[in-house]
Amino acid sequence: MSKIHIDWEGPFSLEEITAMNGDTDYGVYQAYGKHVIYGNSVLLYIGQANYQTFGKRIPQHEKWGYMCDSNNLEFYVGKLGSNDAASQVTWQEQIDIAEKLLIFAHTPAYNSSNINSLSGIPFDTTVYNWGNQRSLFPEVSAYRYFATYEDHFATYRIFTCEE
Repeated sequence: MSKIHIDWEGPFSLEEITAMNGDTDYGVYQAYGKHVIYGNSVLLYIGQANYQTFGKRIPQHEKWGYMCDSNNLEFYVGKLGSNDAASQVTWQEQIDIAEKLLIFAHTPAYNSSNINSLSGIPFDTTVYNWGNQRSLFPEVSAYRYFATYEDHFATYRIFTCEE
């Protein structure tokens, strides 16, 4: 089973994010702000800083300047961790998988990729969100979204008092 643990920190302003350029400043991030339909302080976007630090990747989005009340955007950064060592390749794969599964499960307003796709996500993946994960579910399982009645619940039934 693939377990991905993410330790979340925040909130940070866009200005504070630009200073995040250290060796551990890679992972997944969330953006919160005002949305004209959904209201104030809502999850707007989930992204990844996989090949660039948070400080380089997050400011590259031109969309931040065009959002309602762009001065009040808040960012949360999630860094992956484990009790076991991970290779660079494994770490990058986990960042990619975690981002896809979190986008699919939460459907942020400004994400357009991975909203309707679970491609490349192993069936047995679970993402655990620790720390200040804000509006994210504490735990997200790929099984919950992959499982269909026909494929995985062929013998499933509701219990009765006689059992």
